[in-house]
Amino acid sequence: MIIHFPIALLMVGFLSEIIALFYNQILFRKIAFYLLLLGAVGAIAAYISGGYAAEGIETGRLAEAIEAHEEAALITLWLAIITAIYRAALLFFKYERPWTKWVGILLFAALVGSIINTGNKGGELVYEHGAGLELKLPEFNEKVQ
Repeated sequence: MIIHFPIALLMVGFLSEIIALFYNQILFRKIAFYLLLLGAVGAIAAYISGGYAAEGIETGRLAEAIEAHEEAALITLWLAIITAIYRAALLFFKYERPWTKWVGILLFAALVGSIINTGNKGGELVYEHGAGLELKLPEFNEKVQ
């Protein structure tokens, strides 16, 4: 939940930003801003929890895949923070120009692209390397019917 909730917040925030762009709705722009803020805070928690989950794995193919995922997650984290600070600064200083809106949308789009890349690398960890999977053998003492 710590990992996927910020992803959902940021993706829906970007969708709200796109809706606001096409329909010029202030409501969707505000929704996008608040989802971005919540998603950025959640991304911090997700990055920290991911670091704890990867502790102790320092060699081998799994370590390389974890390192790639961690690097992608760090880029995503910084993009989320930068995008949130940028949007908050525009709101705080009440500086609204057409170019500032487009810079915000491009930052948000880069953030979504980074989320997708990070998710891809996380999927490789699970589906190619079996990270986080708990294998359980069947009970041999049970009768087979």
